[in-house]
Amino acid sequence: MIAGRKIRVLIIDDSATVRQTLASILSEDPQIEVLGVASDPFVAAKRIAEEIPDVITLDVEMPRMDGITFLRKLMAQKPIPVVMCSSLTEAGSETLLQALEAGAVDIILKPKMGVADHLLESKIRICDAVKAAAGARIPGSKRPVPQFVRPDHAPEKKLTADAMLPPPGAAKAMARTTESIICIGASTGGTEALRVLLEALPPDSPGVVIVQHMPEKFTASFAKRLDSLCAVEVKEAEDGDTVRRGRVLIAPGNKHTLLERSGARYYVSVKDGPLVSRHRPSVDVLFRSATRSAGSNAVGVIMTGMGDDGARGMAEMKQAGAFTLAQDEATSVVFGMPKEAIALGCVDRVAPLQNLAAEMLRAASR
Repeated sequence: MIAGRKIRVLIIDDSATVRQTLASILSEDPQIEVLGVASDPFVAAKRIAEEIPDVITLDVEMPRMDGITFLRKLMAQKPIPVVMCSSLTEAGSETLLQALEAGAVDIILKPKMGVADHLLESKIRICDAVKAAAGARIPGSKRPVPQFVRPDHAPEKKLTADAMLPPPGAAKAMARTTESIICIGASTGGTEALRVLLEALPPDSPGVVIVQHMPEKFTASFAKRLDSLCAVEVKEAEDGDTVRRGRVLIAPGNKHTLLERSGARYYVSVKDGPLVSRHRPSVDVLFRSATRSAGSNAVGVIMTGMGDDGARGMAEMKQAGAFTLAQDEATSVVFGMPKEAIALGCVDRVAPLQNLAAEMLRAASR
């Protein structure tokens, strides 16, 4: 909800079935209002001229004009938060990464019908993406960043238990080693923020594990893109991958990724599991595993994104002796996750995006 009113959404998709399904999902949320639907960008342009929506969901492949072309025209003329809507294909992931570079706020998958659990997870993901987009800072936009408010009558829905790992409890943190491990969590706005962060890292940087909220199939292309731009090696995490200097592992979409330790070797465990803090992969799962496996050897970083995923995990990291960092409000597309962590009093330092890499390396060399 924006300043006491519902978030108004325009759905653009050439499939009548998808338009109907998305409209039904979004209309069920008490904080969202479907302003209208459009079968292609030309119909949408006429609708936008009549009333400007708060958020647009946009299909990629459409007749007369594709979604990427429309997105670029929209961002050049009247920037509005856009969430790209796509089928689950590896071939289309490169196109969607281009959309994020062109100004799209997030990516959602077209919901599949017929499986109750999948549809429920789709509802959570789609509605959360729209709410995050409504509060996003859009480059070139003169609109004030709206304040997102969760009304008292709309309690948060939890699909399953809110933990994959038992709390660390009274277990002692791992003893200090010569190697530090950096764990990073990000969501809305994180794809471009991570590019800025990782491009600033030297090739001998400490090992990094990242949870970026992205759909299945897209994290592999995201990692390949970053690998081509950065001095460090960047790859989508696979079960058993070693975390080592000069390597960045990105949690695969739809899989939880945990930091594990065997002797002096750190590695990742990639697992199925329930949604945790409304996400899979979850930053809380990564951070909690870092608490158990690395303790004071870890550095935790929380970046742009809506919600509170990672805040509780970061509090546990801090209690175990880890150094913790948060991206500041001015450089966050959505200042949700960092804000929640700061509110818990578990952040050692808040820094703008352009300074985060230096702060990370300084903390890792303590």
